[in-house]
Amino acid sequence: MRQFLYPTTEFYNFGGLEEQDYEKAKVVVFPVPYEATTSYISGTKWGPKAMIEASRHLELFDIELKRDVSRIGIFTLPELSCSKNSPREAVKEIKKVVTQLLKDKKFVLMLGGEHGITPGSVAAFKEKYRDLSVLQIDAHSDLRNEYEGTNFSHACAMRRVRDLGVAVTAVGIRSQEESEADYIRKEKIKTIFYAPKIPVQKIISTLSKNVYLTFDIDGLDPSIMPSTGTPEPGGLGFYEVLNLIKQVAKARRIVGADLVELSPLPGMVAPDFLAAKLAYKIIGYSVK
Repeated sequence: MRQFLYPTTEFYNFGGLEEQDYEKAKVVVFPVPYEATTSYISGTKWGPKAMIEASRHLELFDIELKRDVSRIGIFTLPELSCSKNSPREAVKEIKKVVTQLLKDKKFVLMLGGEHGITPGSVAAFKEKYRDLSVLQIDAHSDLRNEYEGTNFSHACAMRRVRDLGVAVTAVGIRSQEESEADYIRKEKIKTIFYAPKIPVQKIISTLSKNVYLTFDIDGLDPSIMPSTGTPEPGGLGFYEVLNLIKQVAKARRIVGADLVELSPLPGMVAPDFLAAKLAYKIIGYSVK
């Protein structure tokens, strides 16, 4: 097995796949259990482990796609233990790892952890793909400039992505702070689609050829996804988001993705399994 860029003590395989070969795998699952700033409900640091554990119980044959998606090769990295010094340093560490994965020509699916990890991954993708845009599925705009004393909070994730010069299309938004609304007006941002309206073709028209998908699990309705930091009512349905991702994958190229903000609830495994299923569907739609 090749040497990775960081030490590890724990190792879990997505999908319970016993046979893993990094060199042959098209997909790398990158768990980042990072949680620095707090939400209403804490615990996103346990999200990656919960998703990977739940994935062991997935049926690997996909009825819709009529194939065993895992046969493309899925390799699960060890969990990354990010710097505790500052969120900014954690973002730099994530960028370093993702940069290496992209050099190795892998489709990267990062599992979080809080949404503050996304700018690190996007920064690496921007260096590889000049024509890159971000599709954000989320309950919140995440456009604050600062939150809880840092510019790299989960509440600032998309503001930092925009600072990279990457266009963002946000879908499912139904909660934002006044300063975010002011920023949207000042910057004349027209690519925010507020729930419940999800005009798929219009959303696709705002995206560039290469798309990075960042999926904050609170974009889903709390009736099916209560296990998240701030479960906002009025969210998206499971098949609704699957259709969006599938249509984007058909019309554009999803080059990488992250799935963040799962805060597992003791004794409630259904949301963990939903997140694992969603991760597997993202892989299936994006990688052939």
